[in-house]
Amino acid sequence: MKVTLFATCLVDMFQGDVGKAVVEVLERLGCDIDFPENQICCGQPAYNSGYVQESKNAMKKMIMAFEHAEYVVSPSGSCAYMFKEYPEVFKDDPVWAPKAQALAAKTYEFTEFIVDVLKIENVGAHLEGKATYHTSCHMTRLLGVQEAPMKLLSHVKGLQYVELPGKDRCCGFGGTFSVKMGNISGQMVSEKVQNVEETGADILIGADAGCLINIGGRIDRQGKPIKVMHIAEVLNCR
Repeated sequence: MKVTLFATCLVDMFQGDVGKAVVEVLERLGCDIDFPENQICCGQPAYNSGYVQESKNAMKKMIMAFEHAEYVVSPSGSCAYMFKEYPEVFKDDPVWAPKAQALAAKTYEFTEFIVDVLKIENVGAHLEGKATYHTSCHMTRLLGVQEAPMKLLSHVKGLQYVELPGKDRCCGFGGTFSVKMGNISGQMVSEKVQNVEETGADILIGADAGCLINIGGRIDRQGKPIKVMHIAEVLNCR
């Protein structure tokens, strides 16, 4: 099975190890991975800020970058969902509407792809520790991926899972929200870190780089002994 990696900006610039883990896990599961070097930002920051027309050029470049792909897989529910928004953005464009629809139809979030497409729930991962999992807003509420991460984590040997209190609450990142509403965002992420502490977990797992950078940054500034890991890194542990 040929898989094209949509790495996302944050993974590309800040969390390269996450992209590496995604590739290594999928290759062990029998996938042939390729990475279009002409991929750029999906346009989500501009689009969510109301600059719809301005974001279209970036979207068109992404559509062309992944036009050849059989499956597009991303380690970010938020960015994967943005591809699902393209058909709505280009619905009145006779040229780009079918291209946008084709991209949306073949795009999957990383855990969703493993569980729903590859039909695999146990990837043979082994990680000792007590962990909790942060459910990112876009991935669960908009993309609708809720069970796949839990199924995969339940098969990680040595991992003790504890549910996160207030798991349905936003961490405060929200892209440009954390910049425009910094004080509110700060309170939200502080509450999230407090909830993580209450679980007694020594590992916080998530599936969106933005959330993990936000929560991890607060954990680091507060000097908390909690390791932050993307679920791809967890599944890559042997």
